[in-house]
Amino acid sequence: MAFVTDKEELKPGLIIFRRGDLQTRDWYCRVRLPKATRYKTIALKTPDITTARTLAYDHESEIRFSLKRNLPVFNRPFATVAKDYIAEQRLRAQRGEITLGRVKLIESVVKNQLNPYVGKTQIDLIALDRWQNYPSWRRSLGQGRMTRHGNVRPMTEVERSAAKEVAEGKAKEKLRRDGKPPETNPKAEQTEWIIVSDATIRFEMKIYRAIINDAISKQEAPPHHRIEGMPSLEKQRRDAFTLEEYRRLHTYARTKWVGAAKTKTARWYREMVYQFVLIMCNTGMRPSEARNLRWRDVMEATDKNGQPVTVLSVRGKGKSRQLVAPSSNVGKYLDRIRAIAVSTAPETPVFSNANGKEERTLYKAFIADLLDDANLRVGPSGILRSTYSFRHTYATIRLTEGVSELLLAEQMGTSVQMIQEHYGHVDTIKHADLVLQGMSDWEPQESVATTEEKQRVQIKRAARAKRTTEPRKPH
Repeated sequence: MAFVTDKEELKPGLIIFRRGDLQTRDWYCRVRLPKATRYKTIALKTPDITTARTLAYDHESEIRFSLKRNLPVFNRPFATVAKDYIAEQRLRAQRGEITLGRVKLIESVVKNQLNPYVGKTQIDLIALDRWQNYPSWRRSLGQGRMTRHGNVRPMTEVERSAAKEVAEGKAKEKLRRDGKPPETNPKAEQTEWIIVSDATIRFEMKIYRAIINDAISKQEAPPHHRIEGMPSLEKQRRDAFTLEEYRRLHTYARTKWVGAAKTKTARWYREMVYQFVLIMCNTGMRPSEARNLRWRDVMEATDKNGQPVTVLSVRGKGKSRQLVAPSSNVGKYLDRIRAIAVSTAPETPVFSNANGKEERTLYKAFIADLLDDANLRVGPSGILRSTYSFRHTYATIRLTEGVSELLLAEQMGTSVQMIQEHYGHVDTIKHADLVLQGMSDWEPQESVATTEEKQRVQIKRAARAKRTTEPRKPH
């Protein structure tokens, strides 16, 4: 270090020095952690060399004592520890372990939510109770990432005051950074409060937990502060399209929406979006898997009964798998895309833009336009539907048709637990006849098979009775 002056080694791994970049003549000590390449630097706050030597030995003894009992030896605020964590995640993205978009999302959560909550608190002082209280703080003072239909209400006086305080803090930060205050717009004053979903809070708490546990592994926080599990938060129902809504959506797209395009390019995109929706609802692909799908990943095969099936090799969330779909529909939809695609070369994306390049947004604006026009944008829970709703539609319909949770989990590349958590309501509908059995004013409808079986039994009984009553013929 260029700024180190008057350096004196007291023992291997322990030195005292002055800083040449500062005017003060105070001493500092640097302690090397045993069996590690890390150092801890401590300001001794004395210009006297004899006192500095004594304090250095004392600090080294305290560090050894802490390490022996697995106590933290560094004392840094959460914001600094989180910054190091983000840097490590960025390195993981460079190695291809996670996406760069994931890193940016983590960085956004830390900057906008976690740092305002515990950013200035020393990492070794953040215990489990602070983590458990995060949902209450987030709902009362934090705001969601976006306004969702039905999730906005008028602000209370407390919330309006808190929002004003946050705005003033941002204005002061901009003044410090840019040297001039931001332009004020009285009409832009916030009057509505965005209700934060439990899914958003849960995601932010996972990042919070990862940072704390990472600090513990680096001996920057005590082991008993380790966070396990998640608090009990309401799991948000994922809005799928019902079978009737799905039919209404693709009928509207086919008969009205595609043909209403005003330009040749717009019609091309609408035709692509229409086929995209059909494929997503009939395969259960994740949006990321659809984005990565190439023509080399599409092949035809037959099942054990000789029926033709379309096999898609998909990649997403760092994993790859094969999913199957009937050639009679998904294969036909892919043929329609081939007919209008700019290129069908093996490395070309299946869902491309008008220039044959990868469609990064997966036609997000077109899908929003289609759902708005078909009056299907908002689901039963008041949340705006999106491309992910097509995956949920596939899962819901498949479960309703009797596909087992295990097979569906393998097809969709998820866990049985995830299927049960998010689609457990489907079982209630599928087995309504058993759930409602015996209730007044409700009679189960007999299946056709059951009715036919009863008729056969009655015919056999009538024939047997006839044979018994007829007189026997003489021999």
